[in-house]
Amino acid sequence: MSMITVDAVHDAIFAGDLFLEYLPTVRLADGQCAGCEALVRWRCGDEIIPPMDFIPLIENTPVSGLLTYWVIDTMGQEMGDWMRRCDDIHVAVNVPPEVLGRGGVEYAGYKANLLSVRNRVVLEITERGAPDRLGLEELKEIAGRDVMIAMDDVAVDENNLLVLSRVPVDVIKVDRDFVASIGTDRATRSMERLEALIAIGRHLVVAEGVEHAAQAKRLNEIGVQFAQGWLFSKPLRAEAMMDWHARHAAGHAFY
Repeated sequence: MSMITVDAVHDAIFAGDLFLEYLPTVRLADGQCAGCEALVRWRCGDEIIPPMDFIPLIENTPVSGLLTYWVIDTMGQEMGDWMRRCDDIHVAVNVPPEVLGRGGVEYAGYKANLLSVRNRVVLEITERGAPDRLGLEELKEIAGRDVMIAMDDVAVDENNLLVLSRVPVDVIKVDRDFVASIGTDRATRSMERLEALIAIGRHLVVAEGVEHAAQAKRLNEIGVQFAQGWLFSKPLRAEAMMDWHARHAAGHAFY
């Protein structure tokens, strides 16, 4: 595609050109599959356009909300029955901060028939932008209804402590830059901060971008509970994701 525009993303949603893949989440202690994260893809002819090529473009536009509701609806159609059958899995969806507080997320969950499994839906908001006042109010209300809230792409530095103190977050997703630095000198201070955060015990922690067994082993040693990355699996379509879960429901040795 020569030019990606907001209008092109809008049209792709209604043309049926978008689809979801699911990235497995594993429990580091035993390799058991704990669920997955829904990731949007754009099929344009023979080309698959990755989300980072179009998601930033639609931030703070009406299309951002439209895409979010489409993801929730599609995830419900593809994975809702699976979630109702398997009470040990969670499915995460990304929700941009600007969409929160307008009522659309809750309504999309209702229309997608996800209310009965809402305690196993994880709403991931990015660390790059905190919600506004209405968004924070909705997060507090959602948390009171047992929906889990995750802060995505968290850099392990002191600046994020303020953000985490303002937002009712259940899960922290540590960014892939930190994971990639494991084993280097620059990771030492960040590792200490992460260990201190885990010791407080207020949050579940998921490490993103785990590609090597040594990374998984070290993260498990300091108490990180969950991880995602190509060490475990690439993103999968819905049926393949359910098959992957069945094969790893009892655990698997990844390191």
